[in-house]
Amino acid sequence: MNNQSNEQLLSALNWRYATKVFDAAKKIPTDTWAALEQSLVLTPTSYGLQPYRFLIVQNSATRAALLPQSWGQKQVVDCSHFVVFLARTEMKEADVDKLIQRTTDVRKLPAGVLNAYRGMMLSDVVNGPRGKAAHEWAARQSYIALGNLMTCAALLGVDACPMEGLVPTEYDKILGLEGSGYKTVVACALGYRAASDKYASLTKVRYATADLVKVI
Repeated sequence: MNNQSNEQLLSALNWRYATKVFDAAKKIPTDTWAALEQSLVLTPTSYGLQPYRFLIVQNSATRAALLPQSWGQKQVVDCSHFVVFLARTEMKEADVDKLIQRTTDVRKLPAGVLNAYRGMMLSDVVNGPRGKAAHEWAARQSYIALGNLMTCAALLGVDACPMEGLVPTEYDKILGLEGSGYKTVVACALGYRAASDKYASLTKVRYATADLVKVI
């Protein structure tokens, strides 16, 4: 299924930029936000384990508390929707079993048919090399979701600003994540650009395709 032309895709990607000033009065419509939420849910992950959560921070007091821990970037309080990406701190056998059960239920599979797949996951992300660096691995999965969200937002005409300029440990305290099994990785502000944002009119700067893409 192809509802977007090549030109529409590239036009949307050229239109988007890291929005610095949001129109605080303009909110993302409910149906549009529902679609963007599903773009997060539908993001692909290693093994399909989805080792993250997406915290949509809409409470104004919480946003205000996050502002000084975000290098004072006003996007945090002015955007329509503010998403904090949380990654698992460790992966456990129960996490693998949860996915196995979910897959078995959704696809109506016989019990035990995924035992080999279960063993593969356990030997890697729980007991294997990636299990020793589970949070780092989960953080990389979170960035896949971030990229997917921003691309989908651009296609729907919604502005976005990815934000690494924050203090994760302070975010964790404000958001009450201690003991939750998740830690803050990155955030993304979404909404609509303000007319006063001078960055909206700047020509996009990227290296030449030949500098970045090699065919071997």
